[in-house]
Amino acid sequence: MIKKGNIDECKELYQKIYSLAYVIGAYLKPQVALLNGITMGGGAAISIPGTFRVATEKTVFANPETLIGFHPDAGASFYLSHLPGYLGEYLALTGDKLSGLEMMSCGLATHYSLTERLPLIEEQLGKLMTDDPSVIGSSLAKFGDVVHPDQMSVLQRIETLDRCFSHETVEEIIDSLESEAAKTADAWCISTLKRLREVSPLSLKVSLRSIREGRFQTLDQCIIREYRMTLQAFFGHITRDYCEGVRARMLDKDLSPKWDPPSLEHVTNDMVDEYFSPLTSFEPDLELPIQQREAFA
Repeated sequence: MIKKGNIDECKELYQKIYSLAYVIGAYLKPQVALLNGITMGGGAAISIPGTFRVATEKTVFANPETLIGFHPDAGASFYLSHLPGYLGEYLALTGDKLSGLEMMSCGLATHYSLTERLPLIEEQLGKLMTDDPSVIGSSLAKFGDVVHPDQMSVLQRIETLDRCFSHETVEEIIDSLESEAAKTADAWCISTLKRLREVSPLSLKVSLRSIREGRFQTLDQCIIREYRMTLQAFFGHITRDYCEGVRARMLDKDLSPKWDPPSLEHVTNDMVDEYFSPLTSFEPDLELPIQQREAFA
């Protein structure tokens, strides 16, 4: 649609997605999402803001937007920024995946259950005659498992992760990872550096700022800001990285995007600032039913 110039259709689509993510987050009735498979993009948008999230051994979660020259959106800057330490910055910048077990360990999931128990969970939920969250939570817990991240999990490296990703700029984060890699030859540091060098440099800086701002904003404020950022990606005034990233990863699949700007040193503060600037009078901000804000603030 962007290539055909149908920006209005793009805006309408994303208005619906973002509004739905907000309504789910602010909705007073409890919801249960069964994350039995890939939970990324729209799947994360309609499940993570909800009340209960049941992960399984088949769950794969990620916010891989920087890989396509985009930014974590649909409320992602809210829930990622509220993860322990600087795990949210790591996930936003690298697009790395988490298992269902890891989601449970870091709080992205509220319960963990084996796939074979999901029919029992659905049956039990269907019999409940209440919307009391404590009753629903207790019901889910009956089918839950106690889990711990294995030794290969990124959660076992949380001290190193926090030390590296707590820095103010992407350049400082990369310098810190390089220093750690030089001292320890840690395979995790080396693979993380490789990921950061593959993604859009502008997306890295935009996404880092988005997560940092999300720490101090409500869900609706995050989504409204993300909508501004998304329109900038659609308009292509600053960069065409979004279309190029989708081309390289999802259409041609050559995995060789030509990012513009091509490196971090070419990304100016003005470029980043423009992503976060208020829209013009001709492009109003996304309108959300913020009277429900108190339910999820």
